[in-house]
Amino acid sequence: MRYTKYIYILLFVALVVVTSCKKNPPETMDSPAVLKHGILVLNEGLFQLNNASLSWVDRTTNTTNNEFFTQKANRLLGDTGNDMQRYGGKIYIVVNVSSTIEVLNATTGEPIQQISMLNGSNSKQPRNIVFSGNKALVSCFDGFVDVIDTATLSITKRIPVGLNPESMTIAGQRLFVSNSGGLNAPTMDSTVSVIDLNALSETAKVVVGKNPGSIAADNNGNIFVIARGNYGSIPSRLKRIDAVTFAVTSYAFEASGIEKMENSLLISYTNPSNQQTQVARFNPQTEQIEDTDFLDLSVVQTFAGMQYDPAQELLVVMDANGYTTTGYILEFSKAGIFKQKYHVGLIPNSIIYYE
Repeated sequence: MRYTKYIYILLFVALVVVTSCKKNPPETMDSPAVLKHGILVLNEGLFQLNNASLSWVDRTTNTTNNEFFTQKANRLLGDTGNDMQRYGGKIYIVVNVSSTIEVLNATTGEPIQQISMLNGSNSKQPRNIVFSGNKALVSCFDGFVDVIDTATLSITKRIPVGLNPESMTIAGQRLFVSNSGGLNAPTMDSTVSVIDLNALSETAKVVVGKNPGSIAADNNGNIFVIARGNYGSIPSRLKRIDAVTFAVTSYAFEASGIEKMENSLLISYTNPSNQQTQVARFNPQTEQIEDTDFLDLSVVQTFAGMQYDPAQELLVVMDANGYTTTGYILEFSKAGIFKQKYHVGLIPNSIIYYE
């Protein structure tokens, strides 16, 4: 996936109740000089509270340092950490409300540069980041995908797309961008933009349904996207965009998020019988759900996303723990067996493994 999430209603509720809740105190150990045998975790923090953070999980000692970024940078990370990816020798952290991208040395975690994501005095509200060649591509809620040169860390182009673009995925030489229109409710967008990565321009818009969100490509280049509807009368559904014709297929089951795991797609959804989150395993070749309850989520209090690491062959589930106190990441094998749990920061969002 990368599996990206942003749940407007839950963040609003969390912001209302946070003043009456306390966070667990962070660990105070020193950050390692060189990153190895651990997990770097981006924690979103709460909207407009400037408390995004990085946690370092030492897998040798099973200890966690929730003050990793402040120890390395001697300042706060910012407001609402929305995405984190490692590419080459750098780590890129998208900080949405602060409208910055923090670039770190991937070996040491030391800050290299903070990229401002302002258009004049207006925030671009960056959301997610993907990479192609020497380019980083960042979806921005102001209706553009920004192109960043990974050598100079300068913004070289802005590509206009749809309303409030969010999740992105690459298939071949094309970038597919979910245009959510989430800030324009009830008049949301319904399209996925197709960008030619050579020309760096939009070549098509594919209508998939109201409020597109999580998106992923299968091994044949077909695109799967969640059209989240209006959180009411229009249900959230999985859609498939054909790699050649761009024809759209809709599936008649509930879906809220996607994460690619080898040849399968993992689909998170709310079980209508008990209103609990479950994860199904979907086969994109047969277009059938093979397991409606792939993970035992009884060990998770508040499901907030998942991320598969192919090198480790581990699936990590983010547990927001009620959205008002520090959360957890939980490791599962690719067979869906629970293995380990780590206490991290407030609303874990993304992880990077280190050998």
